[in-house]
Amino acid sequence: MLKLNNLNVTYGKMQVLWDVSFHIDEGEKVALIGPNGAGKSSLLKTIAGIIKPSSGKIEFMGENINKLEAHERVRKGIALIPEEKAIIPSFTVKDNLLIPVEKNYKDALERVFSLFPILKERFHQRAATLSGGEQKMLSIAMGLMTSPKLLLIDELSFGLAPRVVEDIYRALNDLNKQGVTLLIVEQYVKKALEFADRGILLEQGRIVLAGLASDLLNDPLIKKAYISW
Repeated sequence: MLKLNNLNVTYGKMQVLWDVSFHIDEGEKVALIGPNGAGKSSLLKTIAGIIKPSSGKIEFMGENINKLEAHERVRKGIALIPEEKAIIPSFTVKDNLLIPVEKNYKDALERVFSLFPILKERFHQRAATLSGGEQKMLSIAMGLMTSPKLLLIDELSFGLAPRVVEDIYRALNDLNKQGVTLLIVEQYVKKALEFADRGILLEQGRIVLAGLASDLLNDPLIKKAYISW
């Protein structure tokens, strides 16, 4: 579904991603892990078209999408849930959900409500009145309203209570069973690798380790640097 080949990204004179190459198959759950400042968010934004690579190639469903703008990639089936809140606090849940939708949104709404029933209960509330976990669910739901094939989620559980994190992971697992491919950035490495099919470790803008999530869970480097604490 997604293939990156020798991707390099530069901010001004500072390079943040170096020769990043990997692929994601349709239907996979892939965890992107690594320390703060490793370039994980930059990588997701590059795939989504918010940042343009200085060199390298991005293919989606067999098509070179390097020249496509972010909104064009959304139409192709790529949705990014950024770390920063994408919701408009003064809007209701309903109004936020309808922002990304052009037409025929009823089926998308039903899908969202089946995954996050609380949003149906809060449908006419202002987003500012939601809890942090509910706001994260709303952010994910806004991405789902575009009926994505590939969902990119940055810092999935940041700042959320463990119970809320479990609820979100359950919803994402159900979503994956419905055919949506997932690439998630997650600070809780153990949880991410238990959830994912494969894992990718990014450090200082470079991929240093990649493989089956179960193998990465038992890798001495991962255990020492990211799980032992």
